[in-house]
Amino acid sequence: MEISKDIKYIGVQDKTLDLFESQYVIPNGVSYNSYLIKDEKITVMDTVDKRAGREWMENLKAELNGERPYYLVVSHLEPDHSANIEALVKEYPEVKIILSKRAYEMLPQFVDSKLLENALPITEGEEINLGKHNLKFFMAPMVHWPEVMVTYESLDKILFTADGFGKFGTLDTDEDWACEARRYYFNIVGKYGAQVQLLLKKVANLDIKTICPLHGPILSENLQYYINKYDIWSKYEPEDEGIFIAYNSIHGNTKKVIEELEKIMKQEGIEPKACYDLARADMAEVIEDAFRYNKMIIASPTYDAGLFPDTENFLRHLKHKNFQNRKIALIENGSWAPMAAKCMKEIISEMKNVEIIEPIVTVKTRMNENTIEELTNLVEKMRE
Repeated sequence: MEISKDIKYIGVQDKTLDLFESQYVIPNGVSYNSYLIKDEKITVMDTVDKRAGREWMENLKAELNGERPYYLVVSHLEPDHSANIEALVKEYPEVKIILSKRAYEMLPQFVDSKLLENALPITEGEEINLGKHNLKFFMAPMVHWPEVMVTYESLDKILFTADGFGKFGTLDTDEDWACEARRYYFNIVGKYGAQVQLLLKKVANLDIKTICPLHGPILSENLQYYINKYDIWSKYEPEDEGIFIAYNSIHGNTKKVIEELEKIMKQEGIEPKACYDLARADMAEVIEDAFRYNKMIIASPTYDAGLFPDTENFLRHLKHKNFQNRKIALIENGSWAPMAAKCMKEIISEMKNVEIIEPIVTVKTRMNENTIEELTNLVEKMRE
C-alpha cells in the first residue's frame, strides 16, 4: 500500500487473534501498522507484534528491494509494536533506533540491553533530516504509556500517531470507524484524557494531510471529524444525547423492571439508545456506550448484603477510565435489605461531576403498582 510516493505501508493484518490485550473481543481482528520512508536515509516507522513478525519482515524486504534501513523510529514500546526490534537489528545491525528518552530508559525491559548501543534518544521538538523528508518528534507521555511519542513528516504532511486514532479491525474490514475507534479509545486510552488534550494542543498548528496510526486505517480525508471525536472523548464530554441502560438480574425480576421501564420510556417518546444485561454483555462495548451518551440508568439487585458482582465490576471500570460529566439514575432490588443503591452511590461518589438523579427506585423482589409509578416519575426526571 502506498501512503505517498516515498512512504509505504508494510504492516500486517491479523484475523486470528481473539482477544486484544487478552481482554477485548476483536471479531474483525486487528492491524499492526508499520511504515517505510524511502529516502537517502531509509526509515522504518515501528515494528509489529511477534505473531506477525515473519510476514512483516517479508513486507519490509520486498519494499527495500535490496536496500538497507538507516533508522528505526520506535513510537511505542508495547509488545504489539516493539516485538520485532531485535529481529530488525539482527538483520540490519547498523540501523539506528530513534526513540524518546523515556523509551531509551525502558528499552532493556523489552529487548537485549546491547541494543542501547544502536539507540538515539531524542527530546521534544527535535528534528531529523532523511534527505527530502524531515521528521519532527513530539512527546506524548501517558497516551497511553509514558514513553510514547508521535512523529510529524513535513514533506507529505503526515502525522504518525502511535496508538492515537487507532481502532480495532483489520484494514480490509468494512465498518464504521467511530464505533470500533470509540471502543478502542475508551478502553485503552480513555483514562488519560488530560494527556490526550495536551497532545492535541501540541499538534494543533501542524499542517496535517494524513494520520497514520499503529492500528486501524490510514486517515486522509475529513481529518477534522476524527480530531473532533478525540477532542470530545478526551474532555469526557457526552458525544450524543440519550439514555443508556445497564442492569443485572438474578432470577429475572430486575429484568422485568427494566422491560417495564423501556415500555414507559417508549410511551413517553423516549427511545433507549442502548440496554445491556451486564452478566452477558461485552464489557468493552458497555464502557463505550456509557461514555457515548449523557444519561444512564443502572439497575442492580442486592447480593450478599452488597452489590451484584457484575454491576460492581462495571462501575469500577467506569471509575478506572475516569468516567465523569454525566447524570445517573439508580434502581435497586432487594428481598429483605436492599443495599445495592447505597453501594452504587459509594462508588459513583468517587467519580468527577456525576449527578445522581433522585429519588432512587427501590424494588422489593417484584414490581407492583408503586414501582410502575416510581418508574414513570423517573422517566420524567430523566427528561430534565
